[in-house]
Amino acid sequence: MNVFDAITMRRSVRSYQSRPIPDEVIRRMRRVLRIAPSACNIQPWRFILVFDKDQRTRLAEAAKGQMWMADAPVIVVGCGLPGIAYKKMGGHGNSTDIDVAIAIDHLTLAATAEGLGTCWIGAFFEDQAKAVLGVPNEVKIVAMTPLGYPASVDLQRPVDEGRRKADLEIFSIDRYDNPATT
Repeated sequence: MNVFDAITMRRSVRSYQSRPIPDEVIRRMRRVLRIAPSACNIQPWRFILVFDKDQRTRLAEAAKGQMWMADAPVIVVGCGLPGIAYKKMGGHGNSTDIDVAIAIDHLTLAATAEGLGTCWIGAFFEDQAKAVLGVPNEVKIVAMTPLGYPASVDLQRPVDEGRRKADLEIFSIDRYDNPATT
């Protein structure tokens, strides 16, 4: 599958088969996380791959009770290291969130190409998730995603572009107030 197909086929999956992910596929998923770009190539991250069922259950509870997450054979937790991240993003912050987001986005697209499902999880109680995973205070959990084979084959169709905003609403040319007409 090429990257454009992966982009149009990728969707949020909230129901997973219990089938384990082969080791070679896990290695490829780890590789896409490791080689993702980051500001100044600092790589201010650590990714926790949660395989243990009890840990996944506790993590799903910390994710505001989204218990379906625990059905996936793996939950990937993207942690950012603000202390070492690039400090001058737009003059107001550091690169932690963006760097981890880029890596997880690479993961979601690579997972789609492998026939795996993901779902970006930003709704969680960070203090609870940190306690479950033993994450130090100075580390930020940016996002997480379940990773597994979708339970439904209905997910093997492209995203419905009719449900997306029109170009006029999201693109401008040269200036914010100059909407793109074509």
